[in-house]
Amino acid sequence: MEQITKIFKALSDETRLRIINLFIKSNQQICVCELMDALKLPQYTISKALGVLKNSGLLIYEKEGLWAYYKLNKTKENLLLFNFLKQYLLDDVMKEDEKRLEQRLLLRENNRCVIGIVSENKLKKIIKEKSKN
Repeated sequence: MEQITKIFKALSDETRLRIINLFIKSNQQICVCELMDALKLPQYTISKALGVLKNSGLLIYEKEGLWAYYKLNKTKENLLLFNFLKQYLLDDVMKEDEKRLEQRLLLRENNRCVIGIVSENKLKKIIKEKSKN
């Protein structure tokens, strides 16, 4: 009972729901800076929310050099929950988050983040340059 309570507490926050939605829809590892750009939220807010989701058992964490990647913890029970959430996390805010993440993920090299934390203007410039190629 304690674990299920942790999970539902973790999902009782809009930011954490937006984050878990991005993991469910993208089905891949995402680093903190990519989440910051997708959600347009500061690192502190993202990191705090990721900690709660990790402690609830919904996400797992992997460090690669300077990069911190998170991904869904695909236990049998969690997969049932993720499939359920996929049906309901459909509002316009989340769709915009998904579009921004999709753009941000195009900047990866070998499926890894190489940009890091940059200003919104610099990010737009990088995306524009990348889309020309």
